[in-house]
Amino acid sequence: MGKDSKLINFKIWLEGKKGPILGKGGAAILEAIKKYGSISKAAEKLNMSYKYVWDYISRIEKITGKNIVKTYRGGAGGGKAKLTEEGIKLLREFRRIESKFTKTVEEASWHSIEDLKLSARNKISCIVEDVKDVGGLVVVKVKVKTPTILTAILTKEAIEDLELKLGDNVKALVKATNIMLAK
Repeated sequence: MGKDSKLINFKIWLEGKKGPILGKGGAAILEAIKKYGSISKAAEKLNMSYKYVWDYISRIEKITGKNIVKTYRGGAGGGKAKLTEEGIKLLREFRRIESKFTKTVEEASWHSIEDLKLSARNKISCIVEDVKDVGGLVVVKVKVKTPTILTAILTKEAIEDLELKLGDNVKALVKATNIMLAK
């Protein structure tokens, strides 16, 4: 990442009318119960107290009004626990939303043209020579270091997003008959 790069962070939680239902930590609890089949084993693996995990599950169930974990009394080997269908749905929904947010953030957080995954492989360093509005589109002429001038046609929105102005150094990305500009 460059010196001016920014790190994007986010937290996701599902919330109901009565308050927060499930966040990253709660999802980890449900996954551990699903994996180990035991509240005590899940708590141990997550370095949490049994009471904390039990209280967390109870809070989710109180807020949702649904059973999330089914427990079974145990004998000498201890009890068992498993996620109910509602618990599985809740965990699945949290992970689905989290995945969509993660993908969106990853797509939005590239920091230079080299970070983009593009099929275009022809990158040419250029200087903006002329910017001309032609009714809805803007014609941008860029000068290549070797004596050549390329012409790109962009939307006004692209010009604003790139904050493009005369004298800017840009790279022309050539693909078929189109030239895109990146800054």
